Amino acid sequence: MLFEPRSGRLAAWGNALLAGLVSPDEAVSSIVGEDAVHRVEGLPGEPGPVGLTLALGRMRALGVTGLRVALPAPGHPLGLSGPPEFNARALDAEEAVVAVGAGLGLVPEVFEVGPAGDLHVSVTWHCLPVREAPPADVPSLGEAERELAEALREATVVLTRLDVAGSGPVADAALSAYRARAEAGREVLAPGYPPRAVRVLALAQRVDLLVSLAYEHGPGGAVAASEMAARSEALRPVERVARRALVAAYNAAVERH
Repeated sequence: MLFEPRSGRLAAWGNALLAGLVSPDEAVSSIVGEDAVHRVEGLPGEPGPVGLTLALGRMRALGVTGLRVALPAPGHPLGLSGPPEFNARALDAEEAVVAVGAGLGLVPEVFEVGPAGDLHVSVTWHCLPVREAPPADVPSLGEAERELAEALREATVVLTRLDVAGSGPVADAALSAYRARAEAGREVLAPGYPPRAVRVLALAQRVDLLVSLAYEHGPGGAVAASEMAARSEALRPVERVARRALVAAYNAAVERH
């Protein structure tokens, strides 16, 4: 239930590979995760889709020095810098990766095949031109950490008043699973990231988890339409802060250089 976008895995482990901190096999295995396969389509110099190992090597040869994440939402082009075609594709997917130094961006398209209970997921990353410009609305790690702490406090007050703070056995089980995964020493980010980025990412994922619980396992006492609207109004800025923090954490390996 943790929010771990595919663009985050691609950027984090791609950055570790570009920095020479992991092998191509380790990077690709970590990026693919539980998916069946990832391929890249539209890469300059390649006539058709190629595997991630070849794609990452080709991007290095094209001058890519780092990978940034974008997590846009309607009215919030977080991490994007244009042009409109790329922004539109990224907004539709709600995520993208921007390759620094080569004017390229990658947008995932996810395919699910197989019967219920035995789904296989494959991902095609569409490579498109991007504008080399500062990304929109990405905070520093320090800003993101402060915003998260404040948003968590404010949301807890409002959601408790609305009786949708994520209580009950389902919420407890989800939070327990989160803690167990964290305590198991899960590698939150790839090698090469500063400790503060790891801390910010973990907190942003926890905030996102609480928001998801409030949506999925509410409304608790918020049964009136006006109260449900108040819940959404309270959660919207918290979601925005969590997404900004996720982008700041994933992009820290690039921004620090």
